Amino acid sequence: MEEINWDDFEKVQLRAGTILEVLAFPEARKPAYKLKVDFGEFGVKWSSAQITTLYTADELIGEQVVGVINFRKKQIGRFMSEFLVTGFEDEQGAIVLTTLKGRVPNGKKMC
Repeated sequence: MEEINWDDFEKVQLRAGTILEVLAFPEARKPAYKLKVDFGEFGVKWSSAQITTLYTADELIGEQVVGVINFRKKQIGRFMSEFLVTGFEDEQGAIVLTTLKGRVPNGKKMC
């Protein structure tokens, strides 16, 4: 594993955002949702996430997640992903979202 320094970590904009809308993404190669997330002063952004195994669309609304908002946009089929939703793979390979236990203002940076 390559080590990084604090300055490298500071460049990654890990921010809290609230999921506003969840749409099906049938065109995706692997089952996924399209997520609309409010990042406060950084705006509302869209991303896709392969999280259909553990989450229903309805239960995701209102959840606060951690996203990397300073990656370049990524074209996924005809959909443009504007940030990276973060999560961890469980023992079966399903993605568990990085969520917040308490509430923080949208757009707050991970510290």
